[in-house]
Amino acid sequence: MHLGLIGYGSIARALVGLIGPEVRVTALVRPGAEGPRGAVHSTAALIAARPDLVVECAGHSAVRDHATACLRAGIETVVVSIGALADDALHAELVAAAEQGMTRIILPAGAIGGVDLLSALRPSGIAEVTYTGRKPPLAWRGTPAEQALDLASLTEPTVFFEGSAREAALAYPRNANVAATLALAGIGFDATRVRLVADPGVTQNLHEYRVRAGAADCSITIAGHPSPENPKTSAATALSVAREVMNRQRRLAI
Repeated sequence: MHLGLIGYGSIARALVGLIGPEVRVTALVRPGAEGPRGAVHSTAALIAARPDLVVECAGHSAVRDHATACLRAGIETVVVSIGALADDALHAELVAAAEQGMTRIILPAGAIGGVDLLSALRPSGIAEVTYTGRKPPLAWRGTPAEQALDLASLTEPTVFFEGSAREAALAYPRNANVAATLALAGIGFDATRVRLVADPGVTQNLHEYRVRAGAADCSITIAGHPSPENPKTSAATALSVAREVMNRQRRLAI
């Protein structure tokens, strides 16, 4: 298998370690940035390398700048920066590109579980999806939370955002991909409610969500260990992406 990567940050590096040396990798990185042997520096060069699958793991701008072209070229593409789809125009552009290329956009579950159940519940009618993201204060550094709170001196859990999944995904592009995943699997960006919390009492990234639907109600909590390289991201995210990649090589995929 030949895997294309858009970006070579913490998720991409962890992914390469998980999938093993038998998978050939071509990574698209900025000129001068770290990358594996054979890295390329343009979308055209990545497409010319003819990977079987491309994984985007470089942020919202990378989805806009590179993933669309890969889809138009007929390359199945895994979008890790799912919050980018909160932009309706970009969402439509990606779907149109996939139709033009006769291929698919794949959205991994990432740090959250139960997405299959949430999606399956849609025909029964979903009345409510609410999500709370709770992380240690310093995991929110570099986000708008830093302007609202003195993160280093918090002594109790503090809610700094309440709103829709669309608002969360656009304001916190590197922290709210879980909210975007739940929105796309369930009742959409505007109806999915989100609360973000800086909590000095936790050491893990806690993802809690509740669903009320015609066929079932559920409440799920996942305590994800932060990525050693990037505490904003759960270590499970790279594992979820690796599952998507490896399932394309398995005769029995689950």
